[in-house]
Amino acid sequence: MKNKLYLFVLTLFSVSVFAQQKQVTTAIDTTKNKIGAEFKLTLKTNVDTLSKVVFPNLKNFGAFEVIQSYPIDTIKKDDRYELVKKYGLTQFDSGKYTIPRLPVLINNKPFLTDSIRVEVNPVAVDTLKQKMYDIKDIVPVKESSDWWIYVLIILAIAAIGYFVYRYIQKRQNKNINELAFKTPIEKATILLNSLEKKELWQRGEIKTYYSELTDIARNYIEEAIHIPAMESTTSELIVALRAASAKNKIKLTPETAKNLERVLKQADLVKFAKSKPLDFEITEDRNKIEKVIVTLDQSIPEAIDENDAHQKELQRQKMIKKQKRNRILITVGVVLLLLFITTGYFIATKGFGYVKDAVIGNTSKDLVEGEWVFSEYGDPGVRVETPRVLRRLDASKSVPKDAAALIKDMTSFGLNTMTDEMYINVSTITYKKETELDLNKAYEEYLKIMEMRGAKNIFMKPEDFKTQQGIDGIRGYGTMSFIDPIQQKSNKVYCEILLFKQAGGLQQIMVAHAEGDKYGEQILSRVINSVELKTTAQ
Repeated sequence: MKNKLYLFVLTLFSVSVFAQQKQVTTAIDTTKNKIGAEFKLTLKTNVDTLSKVVFPNLKNFGAFEVIQSYPIDTIKKDDRYELVKKYGLTQFDSGKYTIPRLPVLINNKPFLTDSIRVEVNPVAVDTLKQKMYDIKDIVPVKESSDWWIYVLIILAIAAIGYFVYRYIQKRQNKNINELAFKTPIEKATILLNSLEKKELWQRGEIKTYYSELTDIARNYIEEAIHIPAMESTTSELIVALRAASAKNKIKLTPETAKNLERVLKQADLVKFAKSKPLDFEITEDRNKIEKVIVTLDQSIPEAIDENDAHQKELQRQKMIKKQKRNRILITVGVVLLLLFITTGYFIATKGFGYVKDAVIGNTSKDLVEGEWVFSEYGDPGVRVETPRVLRRLDASKSVPKDAAALIKDMTSFGLNTMTDEMYINVSTITYKKETELDLNKAYEEYLKIMEMRGAKNIFMKPEDFKTQQGIDGIRGYGTMSFIDPIQQKSNKVYCEILLFKQAGGLQQIMVAHAEGDKYGEQILSRVINSVELKTTAQ
């Protein structure tokens, strides 16, 4: 019957542990202080030069707030190091408190500090000398968060991508104008108007103005009449134009030829002889070129090549699509480059894990940074701080009939399952009759039950443990693996268990997390350090 009782008790709970060896010494500067004053807690450990030591990094040590974490002092003695870590603690409520046992990792193995009782005394106030004021209303404090930094970075990258897209689009539109014109006259007219908007000669750029003005005229003649106007001298162009007009029956008046020749010669003087025409002359030359182009266009016999126009339009549409695709590819490339640079910066400054958790998300990280609750569970009560309120579990179906007859009351509360990244369980049980339990034997039976339930590669170590209230128990720590039923892969977890027996009752707190999860380690340490037990007599 006793063995069955052990098996039943162990099926309700899960396992965890902290090593307990005298490897760390603990001291405090004073055991009595005033409200809000600083207690200086000192932790010392003596290790060899190859050992790796990690001191606690928590915001609270039990009921005390950590207001200062001082740098580690290192004292070398022969081939060993003495590491000294100091913390500044405070409490704003008077009373007697206990600084709990804290885990110090030496070569990834946890060692516990000693617990220390301290007293926080109120400050006596002489109300005859010190004027008293009403208590102010509670002011809500907004939680600090750096989420807005990521929003600003994303908005900045998006804005840069937008301006890159618009800049490329503007540059491409200039190149596509050549295909946008359906006729040479349309192109020449638009280019003349565009030249005037530049106001080149008004700013003194007369040479540039005449160069573009004559290029517009030459380009029109080359496209409309099909003679090599861009490569010809002024004289050669006039001769070729007269020959083409006679051949193609183009009505070229002497005035038109004279005006064109005059403007071309004026442009040659400006470009090669540094001539500077007067303002009214420049205006007249512009008007003459426009009149020459219009007159020639009206004189050319109509011979619309619809197939050629259609091909030009198809080519233009094809180029538009190609340029749009290029704009998108270049913009995406710039955005990805900026994201790569930004990500690289955060990886270099804060580590790859930080970036991965910020982008992909991390359940354990969310639990650490969330709002924790301090609640009492079961009877005899177990008070513990957890990242979420634990949910009541129905364990009645797993209770054998013969064992159920011995139980007076049983409760079990948990968060997640053993295959999740984080698992917490608090369980209590009371019996109808006082039952003497052997915790060591119960612990061994528990490991066998865990193996029957699918645990593999179990490496657990038990240690005797005593709470600050003097309640004896067992603390175990180690690792085991479970098969994830969904992904069908083995998950290795680190787990710790606190197991206590009391007259007529049993209390257990169990925490487990994925091995190597730094946030899981923080949660485990905070949960274990917050445990307060109620005895059956309370």
